[in-house]
Formats: sequence, C-alpha cells, structure tokens
Amino acid sequence: MIRSRTRVLRVDLSTGETARERVPRGWRRDYLGGKGLGVRYLYEELSPGTDPTGPANLLGFLVGPLAGYLPGETRYAAVTKSPLTGGFLDSYAGGDFADRLAGSLGDCLGLLVTGVADRPVRIEIEEGRARIEPSDAWGADAAALAERFPDAGVACVGPAGEREAAYATVASDGGAHHAGRGGAGAVMGGKRLKAVVARGPPPTVPDDLAALRDRDAAAYERDPTGEWQAAGETVETVDYANEVGILAAEGWTETGFEGTDDIGVEAAIERATGRERVGDRRAGDPERPGGGEPVVPGGFRIDTADGEVVPRGAAPITLGAGLGIDDFDRVVELCGVCDRLGLDVIGAGSAVAWAVRAGEAGIVDCSVSFGDADGAERLLEAIAAREAPDDLDVDPDLPEALADGIDAAAARFGGEGVVPTVKSMALPGFDPRAAVGVALAYATSDRGACHRRARPQDSEPFVGGERSAADLVRSVVGEQNARSVLWSLVVDDFVGEAVWTDLGAEWLAAIDHPAAGDDPDSAARSDVALATTGERIWTLTRLFNAREGFDRADDALPAPLGSAAADGTPGVDGDAFDRLLDRYYAARGWGPRGLPTPESLDRLGLADVVDEATPLDERPIEPAAATDSDD
Repeated sequence: MIRSRTRVLRVDLSTGETARERVPRGWRRDYLGGKGLGVRYLYEELSPGTDPTGPANLLGFLVGPLAGYLPGETRYAAVTKSPLTGGFLDSYAGGDFADRLAGSLGDCLGLLVTGVADRPVRIEIEEGRARIEPSDAWGADAAALAERFPDAGVACVGPAGEREAAYATVASDGGAHHAGRGGAGAVMGGKRLKAVVARGPPPTVPDDLAALRDRDAAAYERDPTGEWQAAGETVETVDYANEVGILAAEGWTETGFEGTDDIGVEAAIERATGRERVGDRRAGDPERPGGGEPVVPGGFRIDTADGEVVPRGAAPITLGAGLGIDDFDRVVELCGVCDRLGLDVIGAGSAVAWAVRAGEAGIVDCSVSFGDADGAERLLEAIAAREAPDDLDVDPDLPEALADGIDAAAARFGGEGVVPTVKSMALPGFDPRAAVGVALAYATSDRGACHRRARPQDSEPFVGGERSAADLVRSVVGEQNARSVLWSLVVDDFVGEAVWTDLGAEWLAAIDHPAAGDDPDSAARSDVALATTGERIWTLTRLFNAREGFDRADDALPAPLGSAAADGTPGVDGDAFDRLLDRYYAARGWGPRGLPTPESLDRLGLADVVDEATPLDERPIEPAAATDSDD
C-alpha cells in the first residue's frame, strides 16, 4: 500500500511542544518536498535578518513524497538559513539514517524544528510522531554517539556543531554520511539539539512501485554513470579533474597535482576493505532483481587507527591536492577527523589552505605548511574547538576566526581573495579558469559555491572555447531547474539525472500526486509542468536570498580567478563574465540587479507569495547584444 505524505512534524524546542500539521495541497503540488517545500516554509516563516543560530530560525529534515521507495540511495534534505552565507541552505545525505527517517516519518514529509532548548536534547521520531528527550551526549563525536543507538538511525552534530562552526555538518551513520555544506550543524548546535534519532525501520516498497523501482535500478546499473559509480564512486573525481586540467591544488596556487595517482581511485581500491551498500537497503523480494541487495556499490571503506572512514571525492581533492598532501592514508585520516568532529571537508580543507597561504604572506602567524598533514590535523581540531592549543604555533585568534569561515577570517586579519569563495562559501576544487561555465555555475548557485547545482565541469573541458555563451547559459539554467526538482523529490541525484528523462513524472503519477495533474497519462504535459516547478523553486530561493540582501554583487566572479592559473591558463575575463551574467539573468526573466521581476513571478505563480520586504527588479534585463566573441 502506498502511503501518502501530506503532513509535517513540528517541534518547538523553546516550549517543548510537538505537533502534526497538514501541508497545503497547493504547496505539495508546487514545491513537492525536500528543497522546494523547505524554501517555501523558510520564506513564509522567517523574517529578514533572522539569526541563523537563534531560536527563530527553522531547521527542516525533509524527504520527498516517494521517500524510501525510489531506486538508488534514500536521501534526506537539511534545509535552513545558513550561518555561513546568511542565505538559503539545502544540504543532503544518504545512508541508514535517511532510510530510517523515511520509515519513521509515516505520513509526514519531514520534521521542522524551531526554538532553543534550555539544555542539550535529542528528538526521537517513530510512527509519524516526535518526542523530545534529554541528551547526555553533548561533547561526543559522531562515531561515539552512533554507538549509543545501535537499533536506530542517528543524525547528530559533533563538537564543531556544538560550538557553532559556520560549516559544521549534520553527521549520520557514525560520520559516514553528512549533510555537509553551509553549516546546518551549527544551526543544530545553536538550538542545543544534539541528535535526531529515527526509531522506525526503513519503508517496505509497495508492490505497486516495485516494478518501477527495479526497472530504473537496472537501467542505472547499465548507464555510464552507474558504471562509473560502481568502478570508483566519487573518489575518482580527483583523477578526472587532474586529467582534464581543472584540479586546483595547494590553496589555488597550482592547477594540477603531481601526487594525484597516490591519493586517487587506485589508491582507494588498494586500501579498501570493502564498499558501502548503496541502492536498495530496503528488505526486498528475493525473486525481484536486487532482492534487498545493493544495486551499485557505494563509497570505499578504509580502516584507520581511529576507526573506519568512507572518504568521498572532496577528501582527496580538498584535503589531498588542496593541501599538497600526497599520502592517501593521511588524507583518509584527515577526512576521518572532519567526519568525527562534524566539519564540512571542503570548508575545513579550504580554511586550512587559507591559513597556510596567509601565513606564507605574513598576514597571520601560522606554522602549518602545504604537505604538513600533522599540522593540518592539529589545525582542524583547533578550528572545531575554536581554540588553539599551546603547542600549535599559530595566531591564538586564528582557529576562532576560521571557524566562522574564510571570509570572516579575511575580514579580521586581511587576505581577502587568498582562497576563492562565493557568498562566503569556499569553492570546491574544480578550477573554472579552464571552464568558464563552472564560474557561472558557482557564481549563480543559490547556496554559495556549489559543484552540484549545475555541472559544466563534466563536459566543458572537452569542448573548450567551442561552446557558445548562449549554450553555456542554457545548460546551467536547465541543470539548476532540473536538480531543483530532483532535490525536492529527494531522489538519489545520480540515479535521477541518469534515468529520469521525465523528471519523475511517471513516479508521481503512480502515486496520484497533485503535481501529476488532472491527466497523469499526459506525460509530455507533466514534463513541462515539472520543469516549471524546478524554475519556481529556484526562483523562490532567489527571492529568499534577495530578501536577505543578496543581488548581482553576490554573483561576483571570485578572486583570484581573474588572474592566470599556474599552468598559464588565462584568468576568466571580467567583462566577458559580466556579459555572461547578463545572458543568465535574461534567460531567467530577471532584471539587471539579478532579481526576479513581477513578470517572472506572474508566470511562475509566485505573485501571491512574494512579500513587500523582498526587492524586485522592475523589468527583465535585455539580453546582451550577441557578438561573434560571445557566441
């Protein structure tokens, strides 16, 4: 039997009240779940300037209407206002907690948490109900906390989140999975919410959907993306980025890293004791393909002295090449430190890189150097503690400043642009100087620098300058819209991108979801409607950010990308990038300040949603005059 998800759970940690409430049908139709539903609640309930770590901020643990039934890895979305950027944040994680959350929520699309507890607490979810329990685990790391709940799924904050580090993660499954970027863990820490515990079992896939799931799972297994994931998972991205010339190394001072072979996929294969289970964790019919076994293997399991670590692609890129460390074992150990403390690998590695470069430039006192794994480990621990130990030779105020992010450290000490950021979020290690579409994707991302909202890095290095500006913009806009749908359905995005040519319309029709429309047999119409849904969701995140003061200035090309790379690759031309940004705004129907217009709101059904505190542009920007050099 297919159970409709029509409600959300509410928990107010200030009053101790819990409640169940119905989600308006129009919201489920227009925003689906996950990212879309999360931004709708944030826009509705937060006032401009809300303190991200204060009681008024809302933190959502959200799934989609098909959570637990879909092929691939079950995932959840952590949605909130970011303490790192001050804007919209959605971050995602899979694993056992996501599976159990989907089963524990019952007929609910998620948990919405507000308020601040007067002492550390945890929230337990079971059979569509929530209860608040005291927690005596404050100070415990992610691995230690998971051991306390062997029969449940646990998402928690580590010491970094307790101290409200601006890029603290929500760690689950003992630190094997993280809702990583943007600081959702700091929001939990500010609320004194140590953990969310999902007590229920994963959902059982209804017979009505089993054939769909098995068909799509088999298609993914045969797809090049599925084959890539089976061969090397995301660890292989460091090899790819180095090969095509877009790997930033040693704090963005180099392009390419000589030690890539020592920290890439072959090293992972050699060291691994096995692979994570990804795909079908749900109990299945042994007569069906998969039958409860994983369809595609997941991350590599690596044993270390401090326990098992499952490094993702960001670890060898940011903690390896980014810090000049070519020892795979030490890279994995640094990843394990971040996992246990609850630090975003990209944010943490970039903060260490900034400290090294700022130390080299005499901006701060910092004895850590590139290639110094021991020093990097000590500095990571100091950042999570917001305090430098006596035997770490750094400026005593440096860890505290770095815990608030690179831009905060630069504002305090100087050194702006030493390591690039967008909206205060550190860039992943894909250098856009060899792929200008990557710069556009970073600059226009709704949560700050992100390599997943759109992925020009997957194709642009192979076509170089042959791709026109119009083509780049069309691709970035289309990917941003499509992924807004996928992340609102909260499907495993690798699977969704590979096999859902209809953005999930067939699946929504199978459960009679409001987004399927009155004529679910009209697949073409459903596809168009879902594409518009993605654009609506993306535009609402823009409206949320605009209300917080973001505009074109925040879509800036991050320094130092205007200068040539170490290998001679020219920097991104600022004037050409401005014209590209104009094209992007024109494609979205936004104005010259990068803000939606009344015309775009009318078209997307957002005119009755926007409030008077949200600035708009009066009319859409005129597309920049096309020239041979632009196209």
